[in-house]
Amino acid sequence: MVLHDAMNTVGWARARRLLRRAIRHPAGRLLVRLNVAVDSDDAQTSKVFEALPDRTPHHPEMFFECLADVVTTLGLAPDPAGDRHDWVRNVRTALFRACRGGISLPTASFDVLLKAAVHDPDPSFNRHFVEPALNAFGRRRVRAALLGYLRTGTDAERAGAARAWYWSDIGLKMPLVQAQNPGHPESDDRSVLKVDWNAAALREFVANEHLDVRRSILPGLPLWKSFYPPELHDLVDAAVAIARSHPDGYIRHRVEHQLNG
Repeated sequence: MVLHDAMNTVGWARARRLLRRAIRHPAGRLLVRLNVAVDSDDAQTSKVFEALPDRTPHHPEMFFECLADVVTTLGLAPDPAGDRHDWVRNVRTALFRACRGGISLPTASFDVLLKAAVHDPDPSFNRHFVEPALNAFGRRRVRAALLGYLRTGTDAERAGAARAWYWSDIGLKMPLVQAQNPGHPESDDRSVLKVDWNAAALREFVANEHLDVRRSILPGLPLWKSFYPPELHDLVDAAVAIARSHPDGYIRHRVEHQLNG
């Protein structure tokens, strides 16, 4: 994604919103460049935000199994495919169409959708699994499941949960996606479990040396002490020090933009 002369094109307010969203977004292949006039001579400064690298290593078999479970549990009918790449695309399309057309999700679909979101290697398209779960089962339940993966999952699941967490903040825009057994309705609160997530993510970033875990957690991790209780302030300092001295270029790049961008 490239924003050229964004301030003049769409105005200050919208350009700032786009930039903040892009900076937070963990998506692979996402690159943001913002050219901003900084003085009366229209001098330009350029900021480039590196894309989140692909997982290392990536094991696609688990994701294929997750997709097969999504197809079976939700009763989807994806178009025939010539290879696995086409099949993955067709499953995503079938799910998207079902959600737009209206679908009643069985209870078993919650775990299936969240597992697919966590194991999806694409941190943009994992939205296709998070969003229907949000609309049918609620934000609290989705975030609680992702928090569970972060706390007790494998390293691959911890990284996937951090990538999927981003989409747990979107609005509920699929009114035709409903749970078959909705249970007791609750008001939608976008702040629900954020404090718990931030604390768990901070601890995980500091304690877990796995590269993908740290890469995936960092874009959504607040690095200011005001977000945490006093007993976690030392961990904030530790997280910043780890990121700034890390051998991975993406992590070093990312922390500076989060602190100074």
